Amino acid sequence: MAWRIDYADTARRQLRKLDRATARRILDFMDDKVAPLDDPRSLGKALQGPLGAFWRYRVDDYRIICDIEDAVLRVLVIRVGRRREIYR
Repeated sequence: MAWRIDYADTARRQLRKLDRATARRILDFMDDKVAPLDDPRSLGKALQGPLGAFWRYRVDDYRIICDIEDAVLRVLVIRVGRRREIYR
């Protein structure tokens, strides 16, 4: 069972601002590690507090905030950024 990875407009803009190597690493992580999983929650971590409905993945010093939609087998990437900036 393969999950589809989609990117919100804000995530696309944030990826464009990153250098190519970092953006490629993040895209490869989502495509190679998360998409083929049976359950994308087996990797990463659930967020708490006001962002409690979302899931996060870590790639180096960057965080990828996602909404996992089980009904349509889709992982929607909401935000991408450095750890010190992403949760604000």
